[in-house]
Amino acid sequence: MRNPEELRSHRWFGGDELRGFSHRARSRQLGYNPEEHLGKPVIAILNTWSDINPCHLHLRERAEQVKRGVWQAGGFPLEFPVATLSETFQKPTPMLYRNLLSLETEEILRSYPIDGAVLMGGCDKTTPALLMGAASAGLPAIFVPAGPMLRGHWRNEVLGSGTDMWKYWDDKRAGLIGDEELSELERGLARSPGTCMTMGTASTMMSVAEVLGLTLPGAASIPAVDSAHHRMAAASGARVVDMVWEDLTITKILDERAYADAITTVLALGGSTNAVIHLIAMAGRGRIPLSVDDFDAIARRVPVLANIRPGGDWLMEDFYYAGGLPGLLSRLTDLLHTDRVTVTGRTLGENLETAQVHDDDVIRTRENPVATEGGVAVLRGNLAPSGAVIKHLAADPRLLVHTGPAVVFDDYRDLKNRINDPALGITEESVLVLRGSGPLGGPGMPEYGMLPLPDHLLAKGVRDMVRVSDARMSGTSYGACVLHVAPESHVGGPLALVRDGDPITLDVPSRRLSIDVDDAELQHRRERWSPPPPRFERGYGALYSEHITQADEGCDFDFLARVGENPEPDAQ
Repeated sequence: MRNPEELRSHRWFGGDELRGFSHRARSRQLGYNPEEHLGKPVIAILNTWSDINPCHLHLRERAEQVKRGVWQAGGFPLEFPVATLSETFQKPTPMLYRNLLSLETEEILRSYPIDGAVLMGGCDKTTPALLMGAASAGLPAIFVPAGPMLRGHWRNEVLGSGTDMWKYWDDKRAGLIGDEELSELERGLARSPGTCMTMGTASTMMSVAEVLGLTLPGAASIPAVDSAHHRMAAASGARVVDMVWEDLTITKILDERAYADAITTVLALGGSTNAVIHLIAMAGRGRIPLSVDDFDAIARRVPVLANIRPGGDWLMEDFYYAGGLPGLLSRLTDLLHTDRVTVTGRTLGENLETAQVHDDDVIRTRENPVATEGGVAVLRGNLAPSGAVIKHLAADPRLLVHTGPAVVFDDYRDLKNRINDPALGITEESVLVLRGSGPLGGPGMPEYGMLPLPDHLLAKGVRDMVRVSDARMSGTSYGACVLHVAPESHVGGPLALVRDGDPITLDVPSRRLSIDVDDAELQHRRERWSPPPPRFERGYGALYSEHITQADEGCDFDFLARVGENPEPDAQ
C-alpha cells in the first residue's frame, strides 16, 4: 500500500510550499476543508452525460452513485463533464470526434490533481474514446458502462433498436406498412435511457471493456434502468479507490493477451464491425501491434455463441438474464488468457468462477453455436489491398460468393439522389458501390455502408444485395455489406477507379474482394485520376484531415499513436 504522500494529488495539495498553500486555499473556495481530501485518492469521474444523448441520459444521476462509492471507500470524488458523442444526433458522425474525446480524456487526467478515474459512457464511439485516452494517461481507471435500454415493443412484437428500425423502414418503402404503423413504431422502439439493446457497436464495445478487464464482472449487459446498475456504479467508485492504493494502473491490465481476448469476445458475440477499427486504435495507444489480419486468424477458430440481433434472435436484456458476458466467457475459457489481471485485482479466470448460463438458446453451447466461425471476416484483393471487412453472420448466405456488375455512387448525396433512377438498371445481381465515405472522404467514415436498396427491388421482396464501400455501418445493421475498404477512395484507393458495369467479385470463404478488370486498364484509370479538394480549410476539421490514419490503422491521429511519453506537469 502506498503512503499518502506518494499520491499524485499530493504534489498539488501537500507540503508547506507556495503551491500547496495556493491549491489548498482554492479547494476551500470550492467548499472543501483540507481534511476532506488531503491524504485521500482524488478520483476523477469523467461523465459523458448531456441532454442530447439518450444513451447517457441516466449518467447524471448515476454519477452520484459513483461518488457515494468513492466517499465510502475513503476517496475524494470530483466530477468532470467531458464531450458527449451522441450517435443519434451528431453529424456527419461521432466517429469524426472520437479522437477529440480521447485527447480531452488524456489531457484532463494528466493536467489535474487526479490519482484515479471512473470513465462513464457507452454510446458507440464513447467507450473506445474514453479507454484510448485513459490508456495514454496511464492512471488507475475503471469503466462504468451506460448499459442497454429496455426491449422495444410494438403490437406484441419485441423490437430491437436500429435493427428493426431499418427493417420496418424498408417495409414502409415497400408499401407493407403505413404512416400509422410507423408512428406507433416510433413510440415503441426506444423505451428507456441506455444504448441500443441489440449487439450493435455500443453493446460490443461495452463488452470489450469488460473482457479487457476494465469493468466489474457482468457490468456490460446490466440494463441502464435496472437497480443493479446503481449498485454497480457505486461499487465501481469504491473499487477505483483501492486500485489507487494498489497502484493497479490501466497499463498493467491492457496487454497483448487482453486484446487477443477482446477479439475473441467480439467474434463470439457476433459483434460490430466497428470493433475492428476501435480495437486497433486502442491497442496502438499501448504500443501493442494489432492488425485486421489478427481478427481473421482468430475468427476461424472462434464460434458465435451469442444469439443476439442482428445476427440472432434475442436482445441485450435477455443476454443479461441469461448470464451476461461472464456466462458467455465461461464457455470460451480454453480460448482466453484467464491468468491476466483485471480491475478487481483478481484474474479473469477468478472472476469467472461463479459465472453461469441460464438460457442455452440466448448463450449457445460450443456444440450448438449460432455459427461455427466468428461473425466478421477480413477480405483482401485488388479492390482492398489493405483490407475490408464484412459481417457475414448478418448477410444473406446466398450472397457470400457473388459476382455482379458495379453501380457506382461518388458520395452519399449521389446515392440518395439516384438510387431509384430507372436508368441505372439496378437488378438484385448488381453490386452497389459507394465511395467518398472513408476517414477523409466522409469525413469520419459515416455509417453509410448499409446502402439503401432501390424501391422497385424492395417491392419485389428483395432485402439484401452485395454492397461495397469505404464507409462503416451501424453495428445494428445487417446485409452483405463490405465495409472499411482501404485505402479509401479519397486518397486514391482502388475504389476510386471503379466504373459502372465493372464486374465485382465477393468471395467470403476465400476472403477475397476483387474488381475483374485487367491491370493495364486500372493503371490507365489511375493516371487520369486526380485527388478531390480538401474537405476542411480551418478548425478541428483541418487538424483531423492532416493527422487521421486509414481504417486498417484504426483511424487514430498519428500524433496520438506515436511512440513517446508526455512529461508530467509541474504542479506550480
